[in-house]
Amino acid sequence: MQRVNSDLVGKVVNIASRCAGFIAKGFDGRLADALADPDLYARFVTAGDEIAQYYEDREFAKAVRAIMALADVANQYIDEHKPWVLVKQEDGAARVQAVCSMGLNLFRVLMIYLKPIMPMMAARAEAFLDFEISSWSDVGEPLLDHGIKGFQKLMTRVERERVDAMVDDARETLGVTGPGASEVDGLEPIADEIDIEAFMKVDLRIARITAAERVDGADKLLALTVDIGAESRTIFAGVKAAYEPQDLIGRFTVVVANLKHRKMRFGTSQGMILAAGPGGEDIWLLGVDEGAKPGMRVK
Repeated sequence: MQRVNSDLVGKVVNIASRCAGFIAKGFDGRLADALADPDLYARFVTAGDEIAQYYEDREFAKAVRAIMALADVANQYIDEHKPWVLVKQEDGAARVQAVCSMGLNLFRVLMIYLKPIMPMMAARAEAFLDFEISSWSDVGEPLLDHGIKGFQKLMTRVERERVDAMVDDARETLGVTGPGASEVDGLEPIADEIDIEAFMKVDLRIARITAAERVDGADKLLALTVDIGAESRTIFAGVKAAYEPQDLIGRFTVVVANLKHRKMRFGTSQGMILAAGPGGEDIWLLGVDEGAKPGMRVK
């Protein structure tokens, strides 16, 4: 549910939905005849080699993380250029078309990379873009001076009730019910209850990762620099096996901001990044929906 709602709907589909309306209303569904940022497009194309290798090596989690990191970059591009502001300016029409055409071309690259594992979503994207994705090499030629169709929902958010019903049905089919069911799920048992006062002592903040690098001599650690609004901090996180440093830059997540600083032989860790999973490659940083800003408190 987190992956679909936050990553696929909140990031990937969001790029198309944000840009399509401007192109349809202001330019009769026609994309610009040139890329607004060729270097950024080239960066997305170059990333395809690494993603393809992940697929070849059957490291699908790494492939998806790399694709979602690109989705973050595409959304940042749109946020920075603000077509909803440009459209109100007298001379802003051409820039709106350029920015939104760029956004839709970046979205198309993401769909090419996702098609091996999301074929139905890719098919809906092809219909919307009026262009069939025939091969991985399609990323080499952007869609320019090209007509698109009206935007239709590519994917809807998953509701908790539907997930719970599916899990309950699976348990019934397997004959697993009651307190022991969590053992089948492979989940840790729920910890003892705490009161609201205890919870409020933990200061959780939205953070944007501004830098990430490997730590010499550390098998599991990456050194992350995070912006938490009022200041930047260095946090050592045990996510080296799950993430490439460059894929984390620009990503929003959640940190424990009031955790006592911990001195390590590599330096001082000034907080804790929140993540889920048993460890190794199976670690997932908490995602943050669009609109949250560094420094906001989670409560």
